[in-house]
Amino acid sequence: MSQTNYVGRLYDSIRSMLDDAVLQVPDRDAYQFRKGHSDEIIHVTFREFNEITENLGAALTRLGFGSSHIACMGENSFKWICVYLTVLKSAGVFVPIDKELPSQDKLHVLSDSESEVLFFSGKYLDWVRENFEVLQKTIKLFVCLDLEEDDPSGIRSFQKLVEEGSTLSRQDYDALKSDDHALKLLVYTSGTTGIAKGVMLTEHNIRYMLYYGLEIAKIYDKGLSVLPYHHTYEAVADILGSLQHHSTLCINASLKDIVKDLRLFQPSYIFIVPALGEFMLSSIQKNIRQQGKEAYFNRAVSLSKNLRKAGIDIRSRLFKSLRDVFGGRMRIIICGGAPIREELGQFFDAIGIYLIGGYGITECSPLVCVNTEEDLTYNTVGHRLGCVEWYIENPNEEGIGEICIKGDTVMKGYFGNVEATEEALRGGWFHTGDYGYIDSKDRLVITGRKKNIIVLNNGKNIYPEEIEGYIQGLECVSEVIVRGLKNERNEETSLLAEVYPAIEIGEEELLAKIQNTLVDLPKYKMVTKVLVRSEPFPKTSSNKIKR
Repeated sequence: MSQTNYVGRLYDSIRSMLDDAVLQVPDRDAYQFRKGHSDEIIHVTFREFNEITENLGAALTRLGFGSSHIACMGENSFKWICVYLTVLKSAGVFVPIDKELPSQDKLHVLSDSESEVLFFSGKYLDWVRENFEVLQKTIKLFVCLDLEEDDPSGIRSFQKLVEEGSTLSRQDYDALKSDDHALKLLVYTSGTTGIAKGVMLTEHNIRYMLYYGLEIAKIYDKGLSVLPYHHTYEAVADILGSLQHHSTLCINASLKDIVKDLRLFQPSYIFIVPALGEFMLSSIQKNIRQQGKEAYFNRAVSLSKNLRKAGIDIRSRLFKSLRDVFGGRMRIIICGGAPIREELGQFFDAIGIYLIGGYGITECSPLVCVNTEEDLTYNTVGHRLGCVEWYIENPNEEGIGEICIKGDTVMKGYFGNVEATEEALRGGWFHTGDYGYIDSKDRLVITGRKKNIIVLNNGKNIYPEEIEGYIQGLECVSEVIVRGLKNERNEETSLLAEVYPAIEIGEEELLAKIQNTLVDLPKYKMVTKVLVRSEPFPKTSSNKIKR
């Protein structure tokens, strides 16, 4: 489980990053993944992976697409990563497409992004055929990742394209290079409201995020990749972070197989979102209760804490059966996308796995700050990357205001949207739309989204995410959204919690439990009404509730 042999390096390009991995560890596995639905593992070394990208790049360059905008749509797969690195190494622009978008939105993104090439998985072959006429207005080359042979309609086979590239000279592809500050990665934010905007990230943005991110956050020898690849958190922080570190990345093709894959691949780190962490915690706690081992677990936690105070750590032995659920080698879980509840963090700490929270946003490539194993907190999102500055704009009496970021990781702007760019990048600072404050140790505390703030008629500002965090700790609650209750004058006077319960429960009983949970908060933060949902909230593809 190696971390100590990692020496950080600010590569001059993503191409040189992969070249260095081939030079340093050519026969180390770059990727591991299942063969179909079996438990047989496919191993791909850094040398073999680089060879595929070179062949694919040679073929695309010969076809005239070495500097094109190239889109990719499909479920997580090794071939997706091959396309991704092939384009990043070229002079082209990579456009990851959210496969969960409605059909019209996918068509809009492909058109708006000026993509000339579309790679897609076999699952979307029928969709491409149904929309062929519209797509052909902008797309000049269609490549299906799963076709074994080229299709008579003109859709190319990924495998055939790679084979074709293996017979070509790589000289033209290898000569391609982007300007460091030119558009390299065009990511359309899904968001929880509004129309998606194309975030323009450069190779400079990406290189600096990787170098300074790994300067703070540790990863180890083997990761399990589970989050959607079209998100920068996964595509940059995990996929490229693992490449920069020369780690082996194992590919989970479906979240329903995550437990099996944890045991099969035995990773030492994983990137997740809090919703997945909450699911893991809920499943483990349920299993502990069903086995009647709650008292034993609590005694073991107490014993472990006392021994750790004396410098003795026996968590790996004491909680071996629980750690085996994560494959037995898990050292660190990096968690982003939303705040971490303290109970969640403390559970993982108790069994000897670090749950590291951070804060990022697509427009910052995406990492802004992160906690460390040595200075682990759950109420903050840690220390900023060394290449960024931050400040709080218009802080209130509690020091809370909008978080603003400046530095090497901040985007160029929004593609084709000057107005939105000027609004977001004012005075050289990116205005995140998130509210928070900076503590005495220069760590960031997130309080909520600017657009979600509830302003009561008594002038008090409520950050609903704070209240939701308390309520989420109730075992009877699966999902919750807090919003303002309005009077006849359309003024927000109190708070309502809309809840999708984990068990069958009445509104009166649920309200009583929620109010008991919030009893120590100021009265103006008290929930006065509950609405019980019969089905889960609609969500974005990153599993965030659409407000």
